[in-house]
Amino acid sequence: MQKKTMLELHRVDAEQYRHVKKLPLTVVLDSVRSEMNIGSIFRTADAFLVERICLCGISATPPRPEIHKTALGAEDAVPWTHHASVLDAIDELRAQGYTILAIEQAHGSVGLQRFECDADAKYAIIFGNEVKGVAQQAVDASDACIELPQHGTKHSLNVACTAAIVIWHFYDQLHRTAD
Repeated sequence: MQKKTMLELHRVDAEQYRHVKKLPLTVVLDSVRSEMNIGSIFRTADAFLVERICLCGISATPPRPEIHKTALGAEDAVPWTHHASVLDAIDELRAQGYTILAIEQAHGSVGLQRFECDADAKYAIIFGNEVKGVAQQAVDASDACIELPQHGTKHSLNVACTAAIVIWHFYDQLHRTAD
């Protein structure tokens, strides 16, 4: 096997990316502290055609050197908004017809491997603070919780890693149905 060249990857620039059809998927970051985690999530969102990111609470907003360090310019391609609170973002997204899903370990949650996307739905997936997770008020305001099954000695993953896994799951299901 030979690695692909940059030309063979057919990368689009930020302006072209704006016109690419996106998934009906919005990522909501509930007071994510690390600018490098935020940047990493921007990069993942860019790779898998997320329509936008809602940065809430203390989540930093671009332009920031630490966000750019991991986003590598994706923060210029993926649309984003800032909301004073995650509840403000939830209210706005619900009014726009989104199904609100908290990515959190909770009683009654659905394992990610069992979650089936509806091709006709729009989804907002909420990722929480590195220490406290998704705020309980946001969990209460969500339509459901999705949980990543974990079997090791730790019961959490880095928020950027979690986002990559969950976004991939949605991309895999929604992009397949769009083809």
